[in-house]
Order: sequence, then C-alpha cells, then structure tokens
Amino acid sequence: MAWIGEFAMIFRLSQKLNTKIKAGPSESLPLHENPFADWSAHLFIADRTQYILLSNTKSLYSVVMFGKGITNDSYFILRALSNIREFMEADGQGFVYHRFIVPATGSVRFAKALDRSVTGSMNDLINHATAWLAEGDVSPFDVGFRLNDILLSALGTSKSETYGTPQEAFKALVIGTES
Repeated sequence: MAWIGEFAMIFRLSQKLNTKIKAGPSESLPLHENPFADWSAHLFIADRTQYILLSNTKSLYSVVMFGKGITNDSYFILRALSNIREFMEADGQGFVYHRFIVPATGSVRFAKALDRSVTGSMNDLINHATAWLAEGDVSPFDVGFRLNDILLSALGTSKSETYGTPQEAFKALVIGTES
C-alpha cells in the first residue's frame, strides 16, 4: 500500500502551537489512511527555550525541534518536514520518509488532536524531554532518540504486552506496510 492518491499530510496542532503559528481554526479529522502522513505537534518550554514535539500520531515516533523563529504556518511546515527528514535519515528510516511521507506533502491540512490517548502520551514525552533539555547537555535532535525508547501504555500491543516504545511501534508500521 503506497497511498499514491493521498496528497494531504495532516499536522494535528495543540492550541498553544496553533496560536503561535496563526494556522486558523482546526478541524477534526480521522486518522489518515497513510499512517506516515499524520503527525501531532505540541509547543513546550524547557529552560526558557521554546521547542516543538512532533510525534507520528499512530506510533508516537517523535522528533524534537526548536520553536524559536517559527511564526507562521508555512515556516512551521517547512521546518517540521525538514526536521522529520533529518531525524529519520539519521535513524536509518530515510527510505520510509521518501517513500511514504514525501508523496503526502503536496498539501498540508491542520487538525485538532486525534484523541486523549495521543495527547496524554505526548504530555508524558514532553515531561521527559523537558527534563533532559533543562539539563543542557542534550540537543533536541538527541532527545528524539531517547523519547523513542520510552515505554508508553498507549503502545501496548496485547494483554501480555501492556507497554511499547515509539521506535517499536514505528517499525511495526513499516513492516505492516511492506507486507
């Protein structure tokens, strides 16, 4: 399944981020048919610096970027896609970015958060990121790698496995797509 016909990528913005980039009213949208083209974003502050957490909505695979200087929706899209690409290439997922995300970037739609499970898990990730970034010796880029190894209850795959990591969930999406 390549989802070639799907052109609109979804960014689900927190209210705080939506206000910052002036994206206008957000609509409620179901999860994108292409799970790689659906990302949730939240603005947060650590040690007086603005950051944005970008998490794949389905797997919670996450990237952290600086929020400073992002003042409108166009620049947000540019920076978000650039940071996602750089991170995925460094994580050995460059093929996935180019095969499944790039085709969806022809247009972008902004939406509200998918559900409380995603929002709650992102808040957990932000708490970890804030602590690591406040220490001052970890870059936002490296925080993404740490976040993707955190056990989250929202990613449990069965009754016997009640927790999973974003890294494992993302790899499962890739394997499911390739088969």
